[in-house]
Amino acid sequence: MKLLVYSAKDFEIPFLKKGNTKGFEVIFSPDRLTTNTAMKALGFDAISIFSADDASINVVEKLHDFGVKYIALRSTGYDNVHLKTARKFNIKVANAPGYSPYAIAEHAMALLLSLNRKIVLANNQMKMQDFTLSNLVGFDLFGKRVGVLGTGAIGSVVVKILHGFGCEVFANDLEPDLELQKKYDVTYLSKHEMQQKCDVLIICLPLTSETHHLIDDSVLSGMKDGAYIVNIARGAIVETKAILKALDSGKLGGYASDVYEKEGGVYFYDRRGDLIKDPLLKELVNHPNVLLTPHQAFATREALQKIAETTFYNLNCWRQQQTPDFEL
Repeated sequence: MKLLVYSAKDFEIPFLKKGNTKGFEVIFSPDRLTTNTAMKALGFDAISIFSADDASINVVEKLHDFGVKYIALRSTGYDNVHLKTARKFNIKVANAPGYSPYAIAEHAMALLLSLNRKIVLANNQMKMQDFTLSNLVGFDLFGKRVGVLGTGAIGSVVVKILHGFGCEVFANDLEPDLELQKKYDVTYLSKHEMQQKCDVLIICLPLTSETHHLIDDSVLSGMKDGAYIVNIARGAIVETKAILKALDSGKLGGYASDVYEKEGGVYFYDRRGDLIKDPLLKELVNHPNVLLTPHQAFATREALQKIAETTFYNLNCWRQQQTPDFEL
């Protein structure tokens, strides 16, 4: 089986090479999968893509025309793949779920703590020999009411960490986790109740038609004044314009995110020297109460190893005409 790896980054290639224990013929390409780069898949049985790749209707149709039979995602989320079209052309698709919920959950806490305690600002001040504290006042996380939207693999780890900090933890999920309720004193609430009660909201949801722009003007206006939001899920779950409006008015005290709704083609690339053409991203990057990271939450050695192992597990199952556990 010949495999083309799209969006291959230098930091993940060693893990993918190590994970290729079954002798797949692999070509690594730094290019994103788009309508313009789909032709690179000609002659390959399978492709592997990441969250920023575009496997929409037109692209999947082209992949079918070029003979691609399998798509192995190196991510948990698969909102960038038009599954209905893939099934129409009998293209098998599988993701890599649960590669390291700890990596993502720990990054959520790093974002929250760094934003609240002004760590980046403090470091920049130190480099300029400014040792004052006037701009560096934060709040105790202990005793704060923190809401977790989504208590799946990642959200449940976030809950456990928050419990260790002494937070009063609330959660919202279609299927409440009884273990979290019993062992970690989690109270499940409706989204409306949560937005009214919580000092901090952490988003751990998948992106679906129901969660697209879930955090909008109506939700933000109902939150506590000065509340914080942390997004480690998908950028499009929040409406960026609404976030900026709430920040500017002071309704929202801070926003930290590892994702952005229009990150495709921007994140994962060195854009130094380029002008940011997206006005919303430019405003976010420069806002004093915003902390952004470039979709790096997954980037731990443990997670990258697991992603590689799962990717080749899926491919090997297909090669042996078996159905992998993670087929979508």
